[in-house]
Amino acid sequence: MATRCAFENSNEIGVFSALTNSYCLAGIGGSENFYSVLEAELSEHIPVLHATIGGNRFVGRVTVGNVRGMLVPTTTTDLELQHLRNSLPDSVVVQRVEERLSALGNIVVTNDHVALIHPDIDRETEDVISDVLGVEVFRQTVGGQALVGSYSKFTNQGGMVHPRTTVQDMEELSSLLQVPLVAGTVNRGSDVIGGGMIVNDWCAFTGLDTTGTEISVMESIFKLQNQHQQNMQTDIVTNMRSSLIDQLS
Repeated sequence: MATRCAFENSNEIGVFSALTNSYCLAGIGGSENFYSVLEAELSEHIPVLHATIGGNRFVGRVTVGNVRGMLVPTTTTDLELQHLRNSLPDSVVVQRVEERLSALGNIVVTNDHVALIHPDIDRETEDVISDVLGVEVFRQTVGGQALVGSYSKFTNQGGMVHPRTTVQDMEELSSLLQVPLVAGTVNRGSDVIGGGMIVNDWCAFTGLDTTGTEISVMESIFKLQNQHQQNMQTDIVTNMRSSLIDQLS
């Protein structure tokens, strides 16, 4: 299920939070309403952490992670690193990365099997991503944009990419990732997909401005609908098709 929420007055919740299949990270200082929305959906399954990175709240843009690990930039203080290690499950490895492009959430996008990275990332960082997150790593652009983490989002079920991505690029990316992809937007037409939403294999959160059509695209590609909803949609499509055929014949 996809849930609309906002961090204070911002719809860019992917900037202030990060979500994987083993934890959720949220920046300190948002309204209690934002935390309660996350905790209501997630706290039964995974821990919801409140944290800062380098004293800043935009944790979603400077960290990247999956079910196995989390990478943080060199600006992360020892205290923050210790807090993350104490709060996360023991199976999650937290690693500080020395990378010139320090907004890791903007330059890396990953699920539990494959990661796409900015073409200019250091070779050492590429090796760390592969080792800590346990993924295959590919240098790619999405829709002509080098900031793959900002302009795409994918899980183990499916993915969403920049609306100007060509069909040829989408097919290439889909074969690399081994998941279905769709071009789309969030927050009423924003192409910054990574900044506007967070998602894992069973739920998603997106900004308050996100339209019903955007939500339905999201739920469909990330397979967030329950079986009852899927059956209802199939029935509706079948009925529409039948009535169209009746009219044409």
